[in-house]
Amino acid sequence: MKPFAKPLSGAIAALTLSLGLSFASLGPVGAVEIQEVTSPGGIKALLVEDYTNPLIAMKFAFKGAGSTQDPEGNEGTANLMSGLLDEGAGEIDSRAFQARLDDLGVSLSYDASLDNFSGNFRTIVEFEDDAFDLLKLSVNDPRFDEEPVARIRGQIKASIVADQNDPGELAGKAFRETVFAGHPYSRPTEGTVESLDTVTADDLRAFRNKNFARDNLYVGVVGAISPEQLGKRLDEVFGALPKTATLKPIAQTEPVTGKTVAVELDVPQTAIQFALPGVMRDDEEFFAAYLMNHILGGGSFTSRLYTEIREKRGLAYGAGSWLASYDHAAVLGASTATRSDKAAESIEIIRDELKRMSEEGPSKEELAKAKAYVKGSYAIRNLDSSLAIASTLVGIQLDDLGNDYIDRREAIIDAVTMEEVKQIARKLLSVEPTVITVGPAGA
Repeated sequence: MKPFAKPLSGAIAALTLSLGLSFASLGPVGAVEIQEVTSPGGIKALLVEDYTNPLIAMKFAFKGAGSTQDPEGNEGTANLMSGLLDEGAGEIDSRAFQARLDDLGVSLSYDASLDNFSGNFRTIVEFEDDAFDLLKLSVNDPRFDEEPVARIRGQIKASIVADQNDPGELAGKAFRETVFAGHPYSRPTEGTVESLDTVTADDLRAFRNKNFARDNLYVGVVGAISPEQLGKRLDEVFGALPKTATLKPIAQTEPVTGKTVAVELDVPQTAIQFALPGVMRDDEEFFAAYLMNHILGGGSFTSRLYTEIREKRGLAYGAGSWLASYDHAAVLGASTATRSDKAAESIEIIRDELKRMSEEGPSKEELAKAKAYVKGSYAIRNLDSSLAIASTLVGIQLDDLGNDYIDRREAIIDAVTMEEVKQIARKLLSVEPTVITVGPAGA
């Protein structure tokens, strides 16, 4: 992803806001009608038709094509490429390509995560022919010219250098390298200054050729387009891709726990991160763990960690926890940042809350409130705009949740019992955590 995102043109931004409001007013979550589309060439997508505004939004992802596929020594390849696919394609150079996107009001961007490589695309229906032509060129025939490669590489390198004195970034680096030691997840998605200098245009082309294919492609579309029209567009944009991606296998891994890592940095605050085992997305215990984590630290201002660290003691501006379910690992993390002379106290509070949740579980009131929030916030977080819905459609496919997942989700949450939440709390939180700190020596 480019460190400096391009702004939307006025026309596309206004339409995006308008379309987002139209979906937000649909009412019940189940009101989103999902259609499965198969193109004449066999490419599948999920579609939500809506003609409220003349806009089409598309999210697509190549599963398994994220930074884990970066060659050894060329870390940052996927991320660098994500900043270059809209920097010229086919016969159109970078400046002309960007001007054309702007003239048409097209929003086009790419992102590389650990596991996947994804694209975001929005266009006004009036210009959809030209817009889809640009998307097709971007996916199939990127130029990787010398000037944009050097420019985007320079932006990423500058960001990496700036992060070298950022406690949060250093804590994240120590977290990756400790918790996922020896695994591709331990490597920085953005690469390093040294590794980026080794990535050539040929390396970028090789990465695209190996990892972009029809068998690992997942597409979600929302807006003013019929299933028949979408089928044609899918073949136009993606039909020329190889049938099968050449992905190198990535091993499953368990997070390393029980370690203590202290990174010395002369700053007034100490960044703190905890790591514990997590739950894979396809595990039947996932929602029990999700609700437990919401109560522990995922519920922001209502969570136990926030209440104990911020509200009761004023030790930090914030404190929380999260569940991360990757394709090849799952981890539960917790974090805060506090005055260095209060770091030991904050760490002890987090340990106490982990122990209390492990031994006692949540109260009935906490679980009831967590269920209500997790159910009620879903539409706001996942269905409040055309692109958000398209992203949700892709996520449903990537996680193999089923096309009726949105309709079933509330019942799944309601079915989680107190005993299941207590059981997963004992399972995950009774383990000795890995603790990462970044701050002054002796903090």
